[in-house]
Amino acid sequence: MTEQVMAAIDGSQFSAGVCDYAAWASLALEAPLTFLHVVDNHPQTAESDLSGNLVLGAREHLLEELSHLDEQRAKVAQEQGRLMLKAAKERAIEDGVSDPATRQRNGTLVETLTDLENDIRLLVIGKRGEGAHQASDHLGSNLERVVRTLHRPILMAPESFTRPERVMIAFDGSKTTRKGVEMLAKSPLFNGISCHVVIVGAETGDNRSQLEWALSTLREAGHEAEGEIRAGEVEETLRNYQQEHGIDLLVMGAYGHSRIRHLLVGSTTTTMLRRTSLPVLLLR
Repeated sequence: MTEQVMAAIDGSQFSAGVCDYAAWASLALEAPLTFLHVVDNHPQTAESDLSGNLVLGAREHLLEELSHLDEQRAKVAQEQGRLMLKAAKERAIEDGVSDPATRQRNGTLVETLTDLENDIRLLVIGKRGEGAHQASDHLGSNLERVVRTLHRPILMAPESFTRPERVMIAFDGSKTTRKGVEMLAKSPLFNGISCHVVIVGAETGDNRSQLEWALSTLREAGHEAEGEIRAGEVEETLRNYQQEHGIDLLVMGAYGHSRIRHLLVGSTTTTMLRRTSLPVLLLR
C-alpha cells in the first residue's frame, strides 16, 4: 500500500487540529490521507468486580447483564467512531483533500499503529486523547507509547490549526537531528517555510561547524535559513527563541544523544513537549 498521511482521531478536543494538520500535510506531501479511529473493547474490570459477593444464581444473571451491556457499549462506540470518521472526512474535503479514506479498527491504538506502520509516511496525532486528563501541561499516555514504539515521523497536533510559516529544529549534531535537517531541506512539507536551527550549548568550534553545515544544507535546497548557538537550560532556551522569532512549528528528534533527548522520551515526560501549544514534528 502507498505510504500515506495517517491521522488518529477520537472524541478529544484535539481532533479538529489533527484533521486540519493532516489535511495540510497530505496536500503538501501529495500523499493519500487516511483517518483512523480505534475502538478499544477491553472489558471493564470494575463492572465485573460488582458480582464478587453475590450468590451464584444472582452472580450468573449479573454477568449475563454485564456481557449484554458490553455488547451495547461496543456497538455505540463503533457508531460514534463512524460518525467521527465521517465528520473528519468532510472536514478534510473542505480543506481541499480530494478523497480521504477512513478506517476503523478494534484493539488498542499502539497495537493498531504498529500493524499499519509500513503504510504510514507521517502520523498525525493529538497531544492528548479523549480519556486523558485535560490539564494543559498533561501529555497523553497514548502519545508517549506511540512515540516509543513507532519508527515513523509523528506530528503532534494542538487544538487548532495555524498554517506553518516558520519552523525551528532543535539541533545537536546527532544522527537523528542531522537527518532531520536533511528532511527539512528536501521535504515538500516545508516548501516556502522559513527554517531556524538552534543549538543549545557553548560557542565552540564543533558547534559552529555543525550549525554552518545545517544552515548551508537548508540554503542549498532553497530555504531561507537562520540559526544560533545559545547557552542555557534547553527547554527555556528553545522556548525563548521560539517566542522571539514567532516560530509556529517545532521539529525535534525523539531519540538523541544529548540533553535534547530528555525533552521528549524518557522516564518522565519533559516540560517542553507538555507545555508547548505548537505542533511538534518528532523524528526517529
